[in-house]
Amino acid sequence: MPAKFREALGERFIITKGFDSCILAYTLAKWEDIEQKAAALSSADPDARKFLRRFVGAAADAEPDGQGRFLIPQSLREHARLQKEVVSIGLIDRIEIWSKENWDYYNTEECVMDKAMQEKIAQVGI
Repeated sequence: MPAKFREALGERFIITKGFDSCILAYTLAKWEDIEQKAAALSSADPDARKFLRRFVGAAADAEPDGQGRFLIPQSLREHARLQKEVVSIGLIDRIEIWSKENWDYYNTEECVMDKAMQEKIAQVGI
């Protein structure tokens, strides 16, 4: 994990399954906010249950050692198909951890932002 990301995440943070075959890393404060919002979901809603199991249920604590390394549980490594090379992407409120292979594919022409996605982003003024 790059030093600037370690500083942003702190001495302890949460990692979980991402939505695009990656791992998401959150600060403890952001994770607490996510948990509060997730607790408001109805357990009668099958989509909410699926989300809670997949996203919240897969969450694990992470604590970097002196060299910035941290353990990633096997289930998360398998989800992100992590093997050797890893790419870390800093976003506004989280860090994404990708296998280099998945990241390279995600950045191919096949996966670039299409016109409909660009219009959604434009609606929020970006």
